[in-house]
Amino acid sequence: MDGAILIALLHAGPVEFLYYWLHRALHHHFLYSRYHSHHHSSIVTEPITSVIHPFGEILAYYALFIIPIFTTIWNGTASILSIFGYATYIDFMNNMGHCNFEHIPKWIFSAFPPLKYIMYTPSFHSLHHTQFRTNYSLFMPFYDYVYGTMDQSSDLLYEKSLVRKEESPDLVHLTHLTTPNSIYYLRLGFAYLASEPHKSKWYLWLMSPVTLWSTAITLIYGRTFIVERNLFKRFKLQTWVVPKYTVQYFMQWQRESINKMIEDAILEAEEKGVKVLSLGLLNQAEELNRNGELFITRHPKLKVKLVNGSSLAVAIVLNSIPKGTSQVLLRGNLNKVAYSIALTLCQEGVEVFTLREDEYKKLKLSFNSKATNILALSQQNLPKVWLVGDGLSDDDQSKASKGTIFIPFSQFPPKKARKDCVYNYTPSMLAPKHFENVDSCENWLPRRVMSAQRIAGILHAVEDWSEHECGNTMFDINKIWQASLEHGFRPLTTSYALSEQKYRN
Repeated sequence: MDGAILIALLHAGPVEFLYYWLHRALHHHFLYSRYHSHHHSSIVTEPITSVIHPFGEILAYYALFIIPIFTTIWNGTASILSIFGYATYIDFMNNMGHCNFEHIPKWIFSAFPPLKYIMYTPSFHSLHHTQFRTNYSLFMPFYDYVYGTMDQSSDLLYEKSLVRKEESPDLVHLTHLTTPNSIYYLRLGFAYLASEPHKSKWYLWLMSPVTLWSTAITLIYGRTFIVERNLFKRFKLQTWVVPKYTVQYFMQWQRESINKMIEDAILEAEEKGVKVLSLGLLNQAEELNRNGELFITRHPKLKVKLVNGSSLAVAIVLNSIPKGTSQVLLRGNLNKVAYSIALTLCQEGVEVFTLREDEYKKLKLSFNSKATNILALSQQNLPKVWLVGDGLSDDDQSKASKGTIFIPFSQFPPKKARKDCVYNYTPSMLAPKHFENVDSCENWLPRRVMSAQRIAGILHAVEDWSEHECGNTMFDINKIWQASLEHGFRPLTTSYALSEQKYRN
């Protein structure tokens, strides 16, 4: 503690004082033209601006910052915690001051007025990058007040920067967390992880205490939060996340609270004037809220349109089947997507096989008499194309012949038990180049590949369709497929999945 206090005093005294006069000297035309102008090439600053300096300047700054550390080492009060704490403080304040976004609330300065002399704000330092001859202080504006270099508009700019109209998106995609480690793949987590598809990494186990803590938070935190903002043509998009994990969606006692969070998100979107809200992953599960129909029943006058993306999912699966295929096998938990796929294929003359008798009976009951003639139950000589949903077991996969193509119709990918077969991605498409700010991956999908549910919401807004797509409602499959192509989305072929699989291996 002695070392920490001494470092704080030495920083507030010699370091801040010497930095102030060094900084003023760097603005003399001789030094400015040869050194400091490089830093000021960033008029609109960003965090990386904080470390963009010529080498000579960096040496001078290090010479200042080393004063408190060497002093505590010299008098025997240094500690690892105080030294690393000081280094963290310098980096944090330096990046924060250059972030060009005012986020320090006014109540902090109202509660403790002297704080304005010992802590600067992003708006305070932004004036230095636009006015050049004011606000020279490092992190503590005290010396600008003392020597009369404080910009007169600092307080006004700070207050004006805090007054911002909240951004209202045109459409929202509502998803949820998947595994406990998925928190690290959010853009709020690690940027390099967010840019990769979800996969197990051994070193994330080192983060287990943080992971367990976040899991506990999800049990009590009851609001969605924003993780991504995008722009598609003139439409503003946001991705909201329900703070619940996949496993919690299967817990009976969690369902009421999860539906309450989804409902609150829908009503919030309604209040903000959102046009379309698409329900991703299990937020539209049939056993949870009847594919979103529950919310339409509760709020029949909703202006925001709810979309579950089932029609586009069907279209993507049908167009993923290789041309010339005459037989497919349907396996997995049956849902409205599976029924629609099977019926469409039978109507087109493609023979649909099932492995289990219960699946065969359910499909047969839902079909008309003509379509049932092309439905078959078999466990031998199975087709090379499998359409699979949730519930596909390793035993099922062992019955497939070498080279079989697994095409999921579920929102979650099947567990891969075969290395000699091809596994397509869950229903998804490649986003067009004009889709802006797509920096992170959507769960297990590659970069710039989006789920059918998310794309369906975009198409719904762009085409200005006025109907909900919830419950048993299905749109014209050909119409929504053509709309996706017209707006620049591209299908993922089997060869794409195969090349991605080779790349991962």
